[in-house]
Formats: sequence, C-alpha cells, structure tokens
Amino acid sequence: MYIKNPKEIENTSMDMIEEVMEGLDYDEKEKKIVKRMIHTTGDIEYRNIVHFRNGFVEKALELIKKGSMIYSDTKMVNAGINKRIVYDLGCELIYFIDNQDVLENAIKNNTTRSSAAIDKAADFLVDIFVIGNAPTAVFRLLELIKENKIKPKLIIAVPVGFVGAAECKEALRNFDTDIPMVTTIGTKGGSNVAASIVNALLYMVVER
Repeated sequence: MYIKNPKEIENTSMDMIEEVMEGLDYDEKEKKIVKRMIHTTGDIEYRNIVHFRNGFVEKALELIKKGSMIYSDTKMVNAGINKRIVYDLGCELIYFIDNQDVLENAIKNNTTRSSAAIDKAADFLVDIFVIGNAPTAVFRLLELIKENKIKPKLIIAVPVGFVGAAECKEALRNFDTDIPMVTTIGTKGGSNVAASIVNALLYMVVER
C-alpha cells in the first residue's frame, strides 16, 4: 500500500519536514518557505543555508497582494510558479532569456544571456527579481543597483553551481542595502528552488 492522494502526500511530507525544523532560528512564515524548499528538493540541508534579510517575507506578501511584476531568469523558474494563483492575484510574470535581442546583446558584449536579460529587465518596472540559475544574473543585477539603473523591491537569489554561485550570493548579502531578499549560502539552489520560494509566498497569501 502507498499514499495516492496528492494532498495527503504533501501534508505527510510537510509533517516529516517539520520534525527536522525544531530549534532553528526562523519565524513561522520563514519556516514555511524553508519547508517548501526542502519539500521541492528532498534535501534537508536547506534548513541550515537559507538567509532572509530586511523583512523579506512581510514585504514579499505585501507586494504579491497588491499585484506585482515578477521577473524570472529562466523558463524553468517561470514554469514552476503556480500561475493560476499569480494571475488571480493580479501579478505579472516575465522572462527574457529566449529573446533574440538578448542573445544578440550577449554575443556583442561577450557575456551570458542571463546577464543580458537583466539589462533588458532594467527597462521594465520589475518589482520582484527571481534568480535561480545564473550567477552572472545576480552579479549584473547588483552592478545595475549600484549604478541606480534598476530598483528592485524584492530579490530572490538562489543560483546553483560551482562557478560564481556561492560568491554572487555572498556579494549580495554583503551589499549595504535595505532591499528585502532571500539567498542560499553556498552552491545549492536552482530554478526549482527559486520557484518553490515564490509558491510558498503565494500559498501564504491565499492561505492554502
């Protein structure tokens, strides 16, 4: 015998994750996000590597409730976000990684498409930046913030990998700013993790 009901599977998983969350320095809302990240990855190490800053959760919920433009660095992030809830709440999802002009600018400037896509995003009124894949996107976002060319209201930065992933997130954490953000410490992260953070916030808004 095995559990077949999707909701029961999720609830049982969350109960099991709750058992390993005791004694950690997260408030209840932050804990919901970390639990969703663990649920998505099957990796309980996330309980020790998630860093929230500048009242991230409360600001995120405020932005989502009023309807915000949410930028993602990959199609995978975009695909993993619960779009029914996003659209019901009046939010907008955008990404530019596949745009032809982004590819052309990346080649022209000898950089990654992820970095060039951040440059394009600077022309839009993006409220929330969600980066799950490319360290170069985080580095470029940070550069544009310092140059006052882009003004995010919230940042989710959880790139994965061994080249620049840990460093870009550390640079963001060390940046003197009041922008609310969440990052992972070290090499772990990914598009699925980034989407799970957004979904955890969406579920809090609709009280799922």
